[in-house]
Amino acid sequence: MSSPMSENPDSEPESGPGPGPDSEAASDERMRRLSAKARGLPRVAGVYLMKDGAGVVLYVGKATVLPNRVSTYFQSSTDLGPRKTPMLRLIEDFDVIECEGEWEALLLEARLVKDIRPRFNERLADDKTFPYLAITVRDEFPGVFVTRNPSDVRFKGAKIFGPFTSVNALRHSVQLLQRVFMYRTCELEIRSDDPKNRSFRPCLLHSIGQCTAPCANRISPENYREDVDRFIRFLGSKRSVMLREMKQEMEEASEARRFERAAVLRDQIISIDRLDERERRRKDDGQYDWQPEVTSFVHDPGKGIRSLQKTLGMDAPIRCLEAIDIAHLAGGETVGSKVCFIDGRPFKEGYRRFKIRTVDNDDYMAIREVVSRRYREAGDGNELYPDVILIDGGLGQLNAAIEAFEQLEVKPPMVISLAKKEELIFVQQRAEPIRLGRENLGLKICQAIRDEAHRFAQHYHHLLRTKAMLGNADDRGARKPPSRLKDDQAESNDDTMSDSKDESA
Repeated sequence: MSSPMSENPDSEPESGPGPGPDSEAASDERMRRLSAKARGLPRVAGVYLMKDGAGVVLYVGKATVLPNRVSTYFQSSTDLGPRKTPMLRLIEDFDVIECEGEWEALLLEARLVKDIRPRFNERLADDKTFPYLAITVRDEFPGVFVTRNPSDVRFKGAKIFGPFTSVNALRHSVQLLQRVFMYRTCELEIRSDDPKNRSFRPCLLHSIGQCTAPCANRISPENYREDVDRFIRFLGSKRSVMLREMKQEMEEASEARRFERAAVLRDQIISIDRLDERERRRKDDGQYDWQPEVTSFVHDPGKGIRSLQKTLGMDAPIRCLEAIDIAHLAGGETVGSKVCFIDGRPFKEGYRRFKIRTVDNDDYMAIREVVSRRYREAGDGNELYPDVILIDGGLGQLNAAIEAFEQLEVKPPMVISLAKKEELIFVQQRAEPIRLGRENLGLKICQAIRDEAHRFAQHYHHLLRTKAMLGNADDRGARKPPSRLKDDQAESNDDTMSDSKDESA
């Protein structure tokens, strides 16, 4: 496969038929021939390489379904834009490489673009802008990171994959595969001999099965390393080969009566098999939906999260968003609620509710109490904060929460509040609120979690009022939760619990 790297990108290649001698009839015949070849391609994901008459690669692209994508180049109604349209008169043939899925096609396309440097691939001007995948294999517990600067000192000795053509596709793939291999993506410095690990509370990625929590000694270095090694081999080999190896290892672990390890391998095999299901579902409705709890949204919650990140000027993507609300009636039965959204969708195991003990009819003091009780572990460095904390209310409620956080040694990354009626977003350390349009997707995701926190607080308030009025009334929702769901373990009479599916608003 020859390379056109030495050519002037603004000049026509010396080889190939060129546009001159190609008559209109010959051009039509060439397009019909290429279109027929494209329609006959296998209906699988893959990479295609457009070539001129001398076999020089002009363009490399990826496709979810090869015939659907490649055939569009040879339809008269297709508009490829001013950059790629001149390429059509130079194409004499094309090759394809079949892949097992979109993820492999993305990897292969990036590698071929980097190696061949085709003249019509637009995103070759500055390789430094391309995202890379870095795996810090020298660490005791390697992390997986997306970076645009793989030469950074913190990635010295790391295994680097890339460059990739789409940072959004890369981030989504990392998140998707994290459900299978459960590697960490946090920036923590983790050592297995650190005594603080015994009291450290893992982040919510552990609760939703996306991380094995080496930060809290929930997995041995050996088992964690095996998962990361398997992830690395997955990136560079066929999925079917890895599945056979994993099934054999699962059988060996079962025969050796290592049933916990066998169960982990079994779940990973099932998840890898389900990757194809996710790809099919993406084609149908345009989004991925693997959260343990799913709420119906008119708009894509992922777009809302990205819009909110841009509005708040945050560099890191927002994964975990929590909201706090207070509910009472004339000061009676004052309660607080904390709800959690992960990737823009409700995560019910992260819901908590609080019976306010210190005040009756003071929303500000109630917010201070809820913040102090919910986030004191994070403030002591024994737990990770969510990416954004939203308080239901205006500037006064936000200031009350900030005052509570100021008493903690470690501060949260971002605290905001959402005022009703005018729907203004107040942000910490900003003098003026943010006013967004009613159709802004970032505002809609804030409204969704704010309304869910309000619903959850009101539900608990109604339960307590009913219990107070009727005495021995059946209070199914007030049953004590399992100990792993308690938020304030240091206080035995804490009224926190997880939202159960049979509770209604």
